[in-house]
Amino acid sequence: FCGECLQPCLQVPSPLCPLCRMPFDPKKVEKASSVEKQLSSYKAPCRGCSKKVTLAKMRSHVSSCGKVQEQMANCPKFVPVVPTSQPIPSNIPNRSTFVCPYCGARNLDQQELVKHCMENHRNDPNKVVCPVCSAMPWGDPSYKSANFLQHLLHRHKFSYDTFVDYNIDEEAALQAALALSLSEN
Repeated sequence: FCGECLQPCLQVPSPLCPLCRMPFDPKKVEKASSVEKQLSSYKAPCRGCSKKVTLAKMRSHVSSCGKVQEQMANCPKFVPVVPTSQPIPSNIPNRSTFVCPYCGARNLDQQELVKHCMENHRNDPNKVVCPVCSAMPWGDPSYKSANFLQHLLHRHKFSYDTFVDYNIDEEAALQAALALSLSEN
């Protein structure tokens, strides 16, 4: 992991791996200097403004690039190709719209939540609970994300309703996705 991704994990009493969520010893973290060197030497164009930026600085550039923000604002809302085959259960939490954890703005879908937070709370240092994650059956409504904006940008790029069976837990969903992937290849 890059330092930027790993740093929030190190700021808690019991650090968890950002990938598998297992505890780890921060004293045993080693720098991958060869990877760091590669990321600092390769350049690629920004998907918004086409400026060539080193891969090490791409994430930071994209999160502040006005053209990328403009593209996100102009993206059409996601609409599934076909209606979901899953029955709509009764008595379920609202997983379609969310409340901004910073200011309480209501009725934001995932894309609108990302846009709203990027425009209004980009520099807010407060740790907040992700309203998308906490609405999921496996979500922890007390877990506060150390870097909520990065979390939103990395974990919520698609609508869960299209891909998730809410009647199974996260591990069973992962196993089903892996099995389906193997059967398609």
